[in-house]
Amino acid sequence: MNNIFQHIKGDRTIWAIVAILAIFSFLPVYSASTNLVYVVSNGTTTGHLIKHAVLLLLGFFIIYATHRIPYRYFSGLSVIMVPIVLLLLLYTLFQPRSADAIMAARWISVPFTSFKFQTSTLSGVVLMIYIARYFAKNKDKKIAFKESVVPLWLPVILILGLIFPANFSTAALLFSMVIMLTFFGNYPIKYIIGIGLAGVFAIGLFVITVKAFPDTFKNSRVQTWINRVDNYSDKDSKVNYQSHKAQVAIYSGGVAGKGPGKSVQKNFLPQSSSDFIYAIIAEEYGIIGAIFLLTMYLLLLFRIVIVATKTETIFGTLAVLGVGIPIVFQAFVNMAVAVGLFPVTGQPLPLISAGGTSIWMTSFAIGIVLSVSAAKGEDNSKIEDKIESENPLDVLHEAIG
Repeated sequence: MNNIFQHIKGDRTIWAIVAILAIFSFLPVYSASTNLVYVVSNGTTTGHLIKHAVLLLLGFFIIYATHRIPYRYFSGLSVIMVPIVLLLLLYTLFQPRSADAIMAARWISVPFTSFKFQTSTLSGVVLMIYIARYFAKNKDKKIAFKESVVPLWLPVILILGLIFPANFSTAALLFSMVIMLTFFGNYPIKYIIGIGLAGVFAIGLFVITVKAFPDTFKNSRVQTWINRVDNYSDKDSKVNYQSHKAQVAIYSGGVAGKGPGKSVQKNFLPQSSSDFIYAIIAEEYGIIGAIFLLTMYLLLLFRIVIVATKTETIFGTLAVLGVGIPIVFQAFVNMAVAVGLFPVTGQPLPLISAGGTSIWMTSFAIGIVLSVSAAKGEDNSKIEDKIESENPLDVLHEAIG
């Protein structure tokens, strides 16, 4: 056991939080999977539990492998990964559609397996690291907007533009995180405000276009999320039905909950093991369980900020904030949907909800945070110099070699 802990580096509190969340997820996923088994006729509860366990184990392997990599390598690798994720997003958006055209616009199938991969989640992590690299390389410069258009904003626009048509909530969340990271990177406030307003204007213009020409977008997800917003207050809409059932689950849980596995609403609530698992947790474990989960995410946020403030390199600080805060922000969005504060978004609860891509990309992001936190005592000036001067291809060759 001591040998295992000798190889585990970085912030031990973050390790503990991740382990607690993963262990806590087993009973809710097992309980909520009855919806998939008896309503959707998909597999068995034991099968879903085993699958979730395997995904989490692979997730911990990703965390371990990633946190052992010196974090400066991620700077150069992000430059190499940006064109790769752009190609993946292009393929995802325009791949030949099966009968399930909605899902095909968000996922790609891994050849020779039954596994499906959501490319937008990988793109988000890569984009955050790329932006952190940009500000680290320009830390001593006064950034002019014209000079930042191609190296900074062009990748942002391309990645968000390819995610947006099929997954608005992810694009909106990622755009918010981009604005946050540019603020922490000391990008001029007037440009940040301008970019933010331009983004809101572009979304509004797009919505108006879709409403004016609905037949053009009838086979995409665009109309779906527009309907979600339009029907948010409509009690008779299907979207509101989901939100209503989630709120019934939370209310019926009371203070202490009905007990593990005793949820009633899991049999009526679609996506009870993923998008609405927080409602099932509140029903089975009550306000106590719901607040416990909220506290764990707040503690994770606190530790992420601590790691970022203790890191002496600009790239390390921005990388931690860029990949760490979105995990907690996504958790808050998921909880807000469950309690009826937001329209349905389709965002899973990190490390709790069933699903492979979300668990693995969250694990990848946590691994990066732990890699940065494990770099205490190293010569930070040398790390910063290498990040600023090295060729991304040299980083890839060194990492492989």
